[in-house]
Amino acid sequence: MIPRPDLCDARTPGGVEVFQLTNDPALPSCHLYMEAQVFTPDSRRFLLHRSAHAHDSDRTDPRHRYQVCDLENDGALTDLTTEVGATAPSVTPDGATVYYFIDESTPGVGRVTLKRVKLDGSARETVLVIDSPLPGTHFRPSQLYPLSTISSDGNRLALSCFLGDGVSEGAPWGLLVFDLPRAEVRLVVAGPTWCNMHPQYCRSRDADAAHDILIQENHGSYCSATGEILTLVSGAGADIHVIRDDGMHFRNLPWGRNGEEYCQGHQCWLGSSQRAITSTWVSSTRECQLIAGDAAPFLDHHGIATPESTRIELSRHFPNPQFYHFATDSAGARLITDSGQNDNGGSLYLAALPAGAETPIAEFTYLLSPRASWQPNCHIHPFLSPDGRKGFFNSDESGTLQAYMVRLP
Repeated sequence: MIPRPDLCDARTPGGVEVFQLTNDPALPSCHLYMEAQVFTPDSRRFLLHRSAHAHDSDRTDPRHRYQVCDLENDGALTDLTTEVGATAPSVTPDGATVYYFIDESTPGVGRVTLKRVKLDGSARETVLVIDSPLPGTHFRPSQLYPLSTISSDGNRLALSCFLGDGVSEGAPWGLLVFDLPRAEVRLVVAGPTWCNMHPQYCRSRDADAAHDILIQENHGSYCSATGEILTLVSGAGADIHVIRDDGMHFRNLPWGRNGEEYCQGHQCWLGSSQRAITSTWVSSTRECQLIAGDAAPFLDHHGIATPESTRIELSRHFPNPQFYHFATDSAGARLITDSGQNDNGGSLYLAALPAGAETPIAEFTYLLSPRASWQPNCHIHPFLSPDGRKGFFNSDESGTLQAYMVRLP
């Protein structure tokens, strides 16, 4: 870890320390997207990736690696994967094992391999190979979403993918759920509007809630026969749902779709609770708000007008909020978010969440400016360690995208 006190400024609170975790000037490195399950529960080790950008990596790049960062050992980096095509890792809830995929597919052909390995790199093995149509369907997966998600009991893994054959127009995307002990896979939802699903298992230990997956639908989106997304409709077209991992109990989150409030496309569970948070664009005020909400019964794609729903405007007291990406600690007590208000590379803010997020956040504390370019592949994407004591972000302030850590007071 390289101390970076120069990234602090006059507004940075006392006790905040900043470190650069990667520093190869010839090769971009960064954190995984902030909804990814990459940390061990003791907050000591986590995954980041080398030769990658803030949203993904080149599946054909032989230089790409997922690496274990050991914060107890001065941020030492150890390669966990070396295979070309490695993608979508998830650390198991006990922190002992990593599941990941090898994507050797193209629409209609090829194969997808699910692997697992101990976090120390030992006991690597293949769990399942998909090289034929999914059970009970004529679909074959390709275009894997770069993030998987694992259930809180460690028994199931979910991943979204393209299901087209490379020829047919209007092909669907789908959500795959893997039964890990049985090494089985099933398709639980499919359709052309699921092209940017962001699936996220609820991290609650409740036996029933552990089957819930947060998913995003993009109504009106259109892709080519080969899975290239030609039109990604966010805004009025985006709404957020919860579904059980057996494909049942489809529900709504009370956000957007009223012509005034629009879902930006990032959402996550509030810690290990059954409540979720999203970021919204409000057209009349040109603000980007953070809104918490509970899933409610699905009657139609009503968004904010969903009956019997609960929502809390978390950033209501912040003047002119411009919040885009965010995450909480595992207890749901702290939230970190980026902001576009500072033209010189954006800002990071930290906030204490009211118990259960039942009321708006009382105060946001400015931490620093990451001085990022905010180019599409250089987003800040902040997140917290499970214990909430450390924050993480990306920046290309050095000229090359790198991963950073902020130690919080």
